[in-house]
Amino acid sequence: MERFRIAGEARLEGAVEVAGAKNSVLKLMAAALLAEGTTTLRQVPGILDVTFMAQLLDTLGCSVTVDAEAGLATIAVPGEIGYQCDYDLVRKLRASISVLGPLLGRCGRAEVALPGGDNIGSRGLNMHVAGLEAMGAKVHIEHGFVIAEAPQGLHGAEVWLDFPSVGATETIMMAAVLARGTTVIENAAREPEIQDIAALLVAMGAQIDGAGSPRIEVTGVSGLLKPVEHVVVPDRIVSGSWAFAAAITRGDITIANGHAEHLELPLDKLHKAGAEIEVLNPGFRVRMNDRPKPVDVVTLPYPGFATDLQAFVIALNALSDGAAMVTENLFEGRFTFAQELTRLGAQIQTDGHHAVVRGVPRLSGAPVVASDIRAGAALVLAGLAAEGETLVSAAHHVHRGYTDFAGNLRRLGADVTVEPDDAELYWN
Repeated sequence: MERFRIAGEARLEGAVEVAGAKNSVLKLMAAALLAEGTTTLRQVPGILDVTFMAQLLDTLGCSVTVDAEAGLATIAVPGEIGYQCDYDLVRKLRASISVLGPLLGRCGRAEVALPGGDNIGSRGLNMHVAGLEAMGAKVHIEHGFVIAEAPQGLHGAEVWLDFPSVGATETIMMAAVLARGTTVIENAAREPEIQDIAALLVAMGAQIDGAGSPRIEVTGVSGLLKPVEHVVVPDRIVSGSWAFAAAITRGDITIANGHAEHLELPLDKLHKAGAEIEVLNPGFRVRMNDRPKPVDVVTLPYPGFATDLQAFVIALNALSDGAAMVTENLFEGRFTFAQELTRLGAQIQTDGHHAVVRGVPRLSGAPVVASDIRAGAALVLAGLAAEGETLVSAAHHVHRGYTDFAGNLRRLGADVTVEPDDAELYWN
């Protein structure tokens, strides 16, 4: 167990490099199962979740090497792979469900323990299951495992998603690349990470059209795909986190390789809050000199405002000169963060999907607990803007999503350290 110790009243200034996207690299590692041989991923983030996924693939018979310092991962996939993923690893990593589609497509069977991950509310697998069943699989839950079987292989189908679920889109897309015929995913997720996964699969020999649009068409190919090298798309949520870090601390940060086009709405909100946004080639720069103006935000699927950035906009509004409403449409558990932020003196009232935030001139340091990756990072940033010292327990959450978060903050001028924390009750 570890925690962050943060000295307040800091102003962040300088440049950061953003590694590959957490929400892409884990799925890219799973997609490597579709090709015998060694797939190499570059710009891999040095985060705990990559380690967990590597361990999971090892249990399936792969040989995975991760060089965090070089940002490199190699996944050597044998001719015969396992199809059962045990609970001990899956409970740590919700993205472990990503192996369901590749295993079913390649082996005709997959047994994956029901996943764990962040404590941000219910995220059911109904759309994953419905899509796979439309393609001919038989799926049931038994003894805590999702068991999917398609001994005669999968076939193409037209799949309508009730909601543009990223996970369901990925599962169906990866399962469909080896299926007979053509699979069409309607109301598909449009995130840049979906496009990144599709780009990898196409380079491996898959036939995919429409990634990044609401309609994705996958024409199955015979035989396994071929291994390739691929550079992971920069993490737009981490890029957005640093953008909000500049605004929260009234600082000046250049996100050297961030893609501003993946953050059009968040950057627009920051501009409305009073930040100066400069798009560079590559990257972008965010500067904030004055107390922020309040901004209303509604979280929606991409290209809407990302739920993963919701905690940061609440932290920004908590310091604003006025009041704002933040509406969370995706994960009800996200507002756990707001309860912790009030310990720093923020004035927040939550009611169902809504949080009303009334800005205060300053926050004050206090001990708080991270409930998920983004909540932990946002609490650290709020601590930087507070008077006195803030302790953020359950630092493991942040380690799962950010490469050397404390080190990057120190390089930007903050006084932040990571230290042991014996409060075991914070682990979940």
